[in-house]
Amino acid sequence: MLAPEQKIKEYDLGQPEKFNMPESLLEISGIAFQNGNPDNLYAIQDEHGKLFRLKWGVKKQMNTKFSKMGDFEDVAIAGDKVIILKSNGTLYTFPLSDTSSEESEHVQEWKDLIPGGEYEGLFFDDATGSAYVLCKNCAAADSKVSVPGYRLPFNGESFSAPVVFAIDVSQIRAINGKIKRGFRPSALAKNPVTGEWFIISAVNQVLVVADSSWNIKNVYRLDGNRFTQPEGLAFDRQGNMYISNEGDHLNEGNILKFNRREN
Repeated sequence: MLAPEQKIKEYDLGQPEKFNMPESLLEISGIAFQNGNPDNLYAIQDEHGKLFRLKWGVKKQMNTKFSKMGDFEDVAIAGDKVIILKSNGTLYTFPLSDTSSEESEHVQEWKDLIPGGEYEGLFFDDATGSAYVLCKNCAAADSKVSVPGYRLPFNGESFSAPVVFAIDVSQIRAINGKIKRGFRPSALAKNPVTGEWFIISAVNQVLVVADSSWNIKNVYRLDGNRFTQPEGLAFDRQGNMYISNEGDHLNEGNILKFNRREN
């Protein structure tokens, strides 16, 4: 049986703080913090090759151009570098210090690091010094069976060859019971308090929790009225969880903050 929304252990998914985005981030996708510091929130949106920087609750934003128009899905901060994921698996890196400028002049583009496909989830883990990417839809894999992921070691300047892992969808189905069209992850992040992986799927409207070896521990239903299109996921250093939702012609884009609670 699918775990009911109100029974999640550390977070009450029914009681978030809500931050509506400015118009420029109507189509917000990925979000990230540097070292879990919530003072600056970094965000990407689907179409414009710009990285946005905001303060919680303040709609005024700054942005830095890093590319021409494209389908950009997620962002991660690796030390003093920004990593951005394009939907085709291409990565972009540039110095975080460039976010004080209107345009970065130090962008590196990384093509063909991972197999072709559709990607939406990116996270950088300081503990392993690696970027993690999950495939949303890859021709070489059946998402009803398993979802491939790639760990890309990053030394601050370049990426090493990917280490492949996989999420066993049957483990999700054993809890959820229904994974129509396969499991299609849209964001991932590691909880800094528990070390668990949290994975969101907008298509499946679920939040999946996995251990450090990607074994599924629990699956939580996401209310479509609250999570209109969850595309981004991040934690601050206290373990508070943030989920971004893309807007539409009726709803503003937003970020929902779920304060971690002790049980």
